[in-house]
Amino acid sequence: MSKNVMNVLFICTHNSARSIIAEALLNQLGGGRFRGYSAGSTPSGTVNPKAIELLERNRYRVSELRSKDWAEFAAPGAPEMDFVLTVCDKAAGEVCPVWPGQPLSAHWGVPDPAAVQGTAAEIDHAFTDAFLVLQRRVSLFLNLPFEKLERLSLLKELQGIGTSRHD
Repeated sequence: MSKNVMNVLFICTHNSARSIIAEALLNQLGGGRFRGYSAGSTPSGTVNPKAIELLERNRYRVSELRSKDWAEFAAPGAPEMDFVLTVCDKAAGEVCPVWPGQPLSAHWGVPDPAAVQGTAAEIDHAFTDAFLVLQRRVSLFLNLPFEKLERLSLLKELQGIGTSRHD
């Protein structure tokens, strides 16, 4: 894990909210050491407007965000991933493509804010909760001592970030 920029792919079924938020967080907080991407197994084709609104309100860049199929990142010529992180329960159980380069993978399940039914305030609260959980997890990820950890130790740390002990 000593190359200059490490690539991270966040996967969620529809690639419309959680994985998009994680991509934006990593790209802005990663300080040029990381490049975040996101994709879905069955992408919706659009980014959830609530996710865009939340990111813009918190001053994250949104101009490059788009919903995309994970096949885009398994194709020849795609960026080689160092990490593949699932952020929703459905994607954790799906058969993923074989990623070139054998990236480390972990599951960071986050409840789907787009599935929440209720008042506008309840929906906003669900999106804010998802954002805060992902922000904490991305921050923990960015603070891992990548240069000092062996591959198996790093995998254990990645998996630990996805558990509730940090939320």
